[in-house]
Amino acid sequence: MDELATLSPRPDEEGQLAAERQRLQQNERQAEAIAAAIAELAPRDRRGSAGPASVLRSASRLLQRLVPPHLADQANPARAALAALERAEEALAEADTILNRLAADADADPRLLEQTEERLFALRAAARKHGVAVVELSVLLDQLTERLAHLESGEANLIERERVARETRDHYVASARILTQARRSAAARLSEAVMAELPPLRLDKARFFVEVTETQEASWGADGADQVRFLIATNPGQEPGPLAKIASGGELSRLMLAVKVVLSAGSAVPTLVFDEVDSGIGGATAASVGERLARVAETVQVLVVTHSPQVAARGVAHFLVSKAAKGARTATTVEPLTMNDRREEIARMLAGETVTAAARAAAEDLLGAAD
Repeated sequence: MDELATLSPRPDEEGQLAAERQRLQQNERQAEAIAAAIAELAPRDRRGSAGPASVLRSASRLLQRLVPPHLADQANPARAALAALERAEEALAEADTILNRLAADADADPRLLEQTEERLFALRAAARKHGVAVVELSVLLDQLTERLAHLESGEANLIERERVARETRDHYVASARILTQARRSAAARLSEAVMAELPPLRLDKARFFVEVTETQEASWGADGADQVRFLIATNPGQEPGPLAKIASGGELSRLMLAVKVVLSAGSAVPTLVFDEVDSGIGGATAASVGERLARVAETVQVLVVTHSPQVAARGVAHFLVSKAAKGARTATTVEPLTMNDRREEIARMLAGETVTAAARAAAEDLLGAAD
């Protein structure tokens, strides 16, 4: 991390350095070419070598001697050549001036190129060392810095997390205890209310319990630290057990009816289905079952499968379910009954196959009592 921090790489630095290196190399080549051209025009390092300007001047002096001094009035036959040499000297002087100006303006600092290449090569060497692209060196530096910070502060973080964990657990335990107390209080009220519903349902010997027990910490969750079970003992001296294991089918239906009567006001279930809730009962007990089903139906939809006329009379709607063989197949039909058909069906449920006037009168009484 210290090595990369000293290098201090930037994400876009490699491309910039490569472009700068190429520019400086081009400038250096141009400066070398200009310097070589200037050296050819006016050689300074080679002793005894004459430059072009010196050669042109020597040629001019030789041509001027073609006319002796005492014949100065005569025309020099090489005057055209002399004029050309003069122009050549002027052009050569102009070229020298231009080249010297270019040399002065040229940006060819060898130290700058050397520094640029050292920086570029250092970045690429670090990238090879860490097995990443040059552009990723800055990201790697951030990661290493963060890891080092975690390593250096790990013990402090661990201590802090343990403190937070203890505080959170203490808060959970306190909240769970409050919830457990509320549940036990509600369990006592629910047990008492359900027990009050059992005698009219011919379960007067049954004892209903709501058991609230604390679970192991591994089982704690968002619902608290409790296990809640509904227990029943249907006979005196019997140990309470889970509803599904102790109660028979009919008893279980009536037990659930008692529970639903008590809890119906706060139920989130939109529809309840009771199958043979009146199994094995009749008379006043069946009437009590029907009355309680009607109470539950005040808050939720209730569907009841029944053979009891007392229960059927309590319904708002009555459907007749029948089964008959049609050829090689057996079909089940469901038929909604009108009020007259309903009265006739309840009378049949009371009397059996032969419907009597007394049965019809009794059916009328049941329907009237239900209304």
